[in-house]
Amino acid sequence: MSDTSPHQVNEPASAGSLFDMIAAGVRFIAGLALVVLVLIVSAEIVSRFFFNHSLRVVEELAGYLVVGLTLFGASLAVRKNSLFQVGFIFDALPQALKKSLNLLYMALSLAVCGVLIWYTLQLVLSSWSRGNVAPTFLMTPLWMPQLLIPLGLTFTAIFIIERAIITLRHGGTD
Repeated sequence: MSDTSPHQVNEPASAGSLFDMIAAGVRFIAGLALVVLVLIVSAEIVSRFFFNHSLRVVEELAGYLVVGLTLFGASLAVRKNSLFQVGFIFDALPQALKKSLNLLYMALSLAVCGVLIWYTLQLVLSSWSRGNVAPTFLMTPLWMPQLLIPLGLTFTAIFIIERAIITLRHGGTD
């Protein structure tokens, strides 16, 4: 018998409590977004079916929530080391080469995230300074949903850094 609980087995490797707290926050926000998405879509269905009336805002809000869920979910997949893997090729390589390739991949991924964060932040700042709003019923200031992109990419970058720390500490591909 093992004294590890099933909950511990499914937890990703951690580089420290700061990363655990960030991941808990990302999971909470993503979970809340998913609940809100289900509620507003359900409300739209009920409203159309029983009252033959659309709430008008659901499609816009659902789009924003789906973008946020996608980016936040991808960052959590990076943390769990379950994104972008070709295991059967990678597993055949020597351990030292695996570690080097992992670190190279993480460095390139971090660089790409950095560039994307920079340019999407420029987009957010441009929308904010110009006062751009969505041409929709809500007239949402565009910087608000656009901010989801650099925020999600920042969480992805944070978890790439965590993976690199774990790889360097353990000398392997954990």
